[in-house]
Amino acid sequence: MNLRRKLLVALGASALGAPFGSLAQQQGKVWRIGYLALTSEPDDWDTAFREQIRALGYVEGRNLTIEFRWAGGSEERVQEMAAELARLKVDAIVTRSTMVALAAKRATGTIPIVMANAADPVGAGVIASLAHPGGNVTGLTQNSTELAGKRLQVLREIIPKSRRFGVLAWKRGNAESLFLREIRAVAKRMGVALVVQQVATPDELAPAFGVMQRERAQALIVEISPFFRDNRKRVAELVAQHRLPSMFEVRYMVDSGGLISYGAIFPEMHRRAAFYVDKILKGAKPADLPVEQPTKFEMVINLKTAKALGITIPQSVLLQADEVIQ
Repeated sequence: MNLRRKLLVALGASALGAPFGSLAQQQGKVWRIGYLALTSEPDDWDTAFREQIRALGYVEGRNLTIEFRWAGGSEERVQEMAAELARLKVDAIVTRSTMVALAAKRATGTIPIVMANAADPVGAGVIASLAHPGGNVTGLTQNSTELAGKRLQVLREIIPKSRRFGVLAWKRGNAESLFLREIRAVAKRMGVALVVQQVATPDELAPAFGVMQRERAQALIVEISPFFRDNRKRVAELVAQHRLPSMFEVRYMVDSGGLISYGAIFPEMHRRAAFYVDKILKGAKPADLPVEQPTKFEMVINLKTAKALGITIPQSVLLQADEVIQ
């Protein structure tokens, strides 16, 4: 083989090898995403996300690394952790709760942020609109504030003579004022009174229930928040102690002893968040991905709790239930 031919062969091999090398490099890419929560520990929500992201072809330890950060209820800590994830230059950040989404947005204007759940992200200033979120944030909203009327109506069906409702809300958090504003508006339309108690620490829970008892609250609605999730056992103890029929937004509170829950199916929302991450890693821009709202809600009733309270759940309510805990 003469020198010219050798050179052409070498150049041809090099040209052919380039795309294969690029393909191998792409296939060998290890994506790195952040997962930021205000709660203290893992649960079935992040499990659902991890299962779905794996089903989409991302395997932790092979082509994916997830940087989990649990803030333990501290607003200061969640902001620090958001800044830490931004410094790590992760490929995307998955957030839980409106406050966490805001913290991530403050930390970075370039890294894509996927909300696994957020209450009224438009009203909170996280995104411009559901259809056109703009910026670097997209994902899912549970629209929890819009379901306040349904929860009050169900409680009145269970306790027909109820006219005074206790409301337990987290003193911190951006979603707090949205939740309270909506429930106050609904209570006004329904002609019922509210006994609102806002708490920031576990030590404030027992005094809050004491106030509701003195104010003769006949039933209770509890806001969804990382604080109440971390303190769900204590809330369940106080609900039982004060014999308050209780309505929650999430089923884990009913599993812990609450009477009834009605709201979005949060593990499924976290599964949907995995699809957003997948699209973004494949090149989609958050600004071009509309924010989803849940189309299915679930009602869970704890009949064991109802029996302990001496309450008979009306058939009209039982027929609405997706699950009844015996």
